[in-house]
Amino acid sequence: MKKVVYPGTFDPITNGHIDLVERACRLFDHVVLAIAASTRKNPLFSLTERVEQATQVLSHLDNVEVIGFDILLADLVKEQNANGVLRGLRAVSDFEYEFQLANMNRALSPQMESLFLTPAEHLSYISSSLVREIASLGGDVHKFVPPLIVESLKKKFSQD
Repeated sequence: MKKVVYPGTFDPITNGHIDLVERACRLFDHVVLAIAASTRKNPLFSLTERVEQATQVLSHLDNVEVIGFDILLADLVKEQNANGVLRGLRAVSDFEYEFQLANMNRALSPQMESLFLTPAEHLSYISSSLVREIASLGGDVHKFVPPLIVESLKKKFSQD
C-alpha cells in the first residue's frame, strides 16, 4: 500500500489544500492529512476545530484520514508507516524553504521521501494567512475556501 502524509497547519484549510489532497488521492492508496498543533504560530482555530473542519470538507474522499499531531514529522511518518511526505509548492519562492525541509527530514530519517505537487493554476495564489486576513477585515473569502470554512471564519471573527 502506498501511503503519503500531507502535513501542515491548515488554518484554515483552503481550496488549494483540497486540490492537492484530491490529486494525491489519485496517486496514493491512502493519504494522511496531518494537521500540526503549531502552537508557536498561534493558530486562529484550535487543533480540534481544524481536524473537524478538514474531516468534513474531505468527507467525499474515501482514502483520506485526517489526524492532528504534535511530534516531529519524521517520527509521524514512521509511526504512520508512510512512504513519504507530500508538500505543496505555490510559487518558486516556496521551493528554497521546502528544499531545506526535505533535506533536514532526510537527515533525520534517510528512508523518508519528500514529494512536491503544485496546485491548479487558479488556486496558486491562495494561502491560509491571506484568507484569515481578508476574513478578519470582513472580506468575502468564498472563492478561496469551502462554505463550511466561510461560516467558521465568520463565526470566529464575530466573536472578537
